[in-house]
Amino acid sequence: MHCSSPKMVCETKIVADEHDAIPATGTKKEPMMWSSPPAAAAGAARSPAEPAAKDAAREAVFIREFERADEEEALRIFHEGIMERIPNTAFRGIWQQPRTQFLYALLTVMCFFVTKSVTLTCCAPLILMGARYYYSRKVIQSYLDCALHTDMADIEAYYMRPTGSCFWVAVLDGRVVGIVAAQGHEDDNTVELRRMSVDSRYRGKGIAKALGRRVLEYAVRNNYTAVVLGTTAVKLAAHKLYESLGFHRTSQSEDYRLPGMSRSPLERLFFQIRHSRYRLQLREE
Repeated sequence: MHCSSPKMVCETKIVADEHDAIPATGTKKEPMMWSSPPAAAAGAARSPAEPAAKDAAREAVFIREFERADEEEALRIFHEGIMERIPNTAFRGIWQQPRTQFLYALLTVMCFFVTKSVTLTCCAPLILMGARYYYSRKVIQSYLDCALHTDMADIEAYYMRPTGSCFWVAVLDGRVVGIVAAQGHEDDNTVELRRMSVDSRYRGKGIAKALGRRVLEYAVRNNYTAVVLGTTAVKLAAHKLYESLGFHRTSQSEDYRLPGMSRSPLERLFFQIRHSRYRLQLREE
């Protein structure tokens, strides 16, 4: 397995929700509070006002800078988000790959002509999808291992100490429920949005968008020209999130190499991934 150096780590992972709508405010050194729309709507319909206010307070999400005590929960959320990509890449991803669908159909037909067995031919698609799952798991676990031995091995050292980088957590009812990082690049005066992920139990509350806006505010405050990100997200919701934040897709590759990939013939056959680059221009260069 070949991992990048700590300054060249794997691409951004984003877990997004379909309905994220929240206002943007706050400064870097002060925690920010966002109220999720569903909670606000529920509170408005209740009576008396005091219980409603307490319910709204419980649903308030605070975005603050990472602290050493957050590390265990931050790594758990990151690990969970990465592992979700295994079935997404293996099964959802194939619907975005017409050439792969055609190849698998051709292999199934060839199986019939070679074996003359209807039973084996019917089993061929299951075998192909099983192989996709196996190689997706193999590659993504290698990717996870790479990340856990580079920037995510010491979040404080990698993101909190260097100038131009930062890491934030979203806190709901005293619990860390989301993470995001920003890494500045002096060569082109951009900041990269990285490592965004939300605990699966707390999605649909606008947390992903709140974390994304936190990075945008950081970029504006520090006079960066643009915010960039790279993603291999399969879910359409993730791409809708970037667009809702103002990002525009600048490129897309069907031949992207994740850290840990061997690029063997079997891996090429059973693991394909689409990599997209996004950019949000903040000011003229």
